[in-house]
Amino acid sequence: MAVAEINLHYEYGKIEIGDLMLESGTILPQAHIAYERVGSIGAPVILVCHGLTGNQFAYGNDGTSGWWSGMIGPYQWIDTNEYQVITTNVIGGCNGTTGPLSINPDNKEIYRASFPFVTIRDMVHAQYKALRKMGIDHVHAVIGGSLGGMQVLEWGILYPTFMDKLFPLAATSYLSDYAIAFNAMSRFAIIHDPKWNHGNYPLEDKPDHGLSLARMLGMITYRSQELYNQRFQRSLRNEWGNSHDEITFEIESYLSYQGDKLTKRFDANSYLYLLKAMDSHDIGRGRGGWKEALKLLKAPMIAIAYKGDLLYPPESLKELTEAYRQLGGHANFYEIDTIYGHDGFLVEFDKWGSIVKEGLYGID
Repeated sequence: MAVAEINLHYEYGKIEIGDLMLESGTILPQAHIAYERVGSIGAPVILVCHGLTGNQFAYGNDGTSGWWSGMIGPYQWIDTNEYQVITTNVIGGCNGTTGPLSINPDNKEIYRASFPFVTIRDMVHAQYKALRKMGIDHVHAVIGGSLGGMQVLEWGILYPTFMDKLFPLAATSYLSDYAIAFNAMSRFAIIHDPKWNHGNYPLEDKPDHGLSLARMLGMITYRSQELYNQRFQRSLRNEWGNSHDEITFEIESYLSYQGDKLTKRFDANSYLYLLKAMDSHDIGRGRGGWKEALKLLKAPMIAIAYKGDLLYPPESLKELTEAYRQLGGHANFYEIDTIYGHDGFLVEFDKWGSIVKEGLYGID
């Protein structure tokens, strides 16, 4: 094992950031941010922003269990011999950061559905406060996909001189009506679960059916038709035509498994709050439109999109980067050929990891 690997610093925990003023004007009292930090302390910082059901464990405490462990680590595409990587769980999440499962310090009760609505901008302000508490006043790059990509764009606008590079992956300048429609159906599934109870469900008896259904719906949009057809090919799990609630095809079994799996690690309230935050995403909101908002950016941008992404079509991210270049900004756009669609930013790192690696060193 290389010396750099032996000396790899790893930590995780929580940062108290104090009261957080939200975009709505509501003050979230005594907020805290859960984080993971890996690499050499003192090295340039890479801030990684996670997707909808992600968390702060992008690397994972063993370097293999994190949701981006194929990207981050010694000699990986984001090389922890050269950088320190920090990932935070977003405000409204359910993995240690202040969210619906947290105790409201004002009444000592779990927030549940009384938690205030948050936006992508709130998430970024909270991350900024956490980094400053950690003694960090500048980062080399901010990178993330999907919900994380939305944060990347807002980072560049809200704190334009705080980073050297921006890497928005599988993201757009605003969430489309098409994507909002899927979020609306996911919300419908959860709030019409008999156990929903207006969000005030007991933690031992949660609306798992609704959350599972929402996840199944999401999984259909995250990956391409081509991938599902190639993988399952109408394979049968059981004989067809025995009952209405039977699981006949393998694709049905797969979606059911994914839905049930999420209920074991995610909170339904958090899911709803984060969907709402995604709906709020529009870098042009209150700024005169998204093209005007681009004028607030200063950092070079390396934008990566994924073929077949239904919710965040590559042409939208390409249009954003071209508009930024027309304004004099420095930006490169890449479209990755994949059958994974939107989930391309979570897999097949060998197809696009080199773009990130090279972009961290420089941009043509």
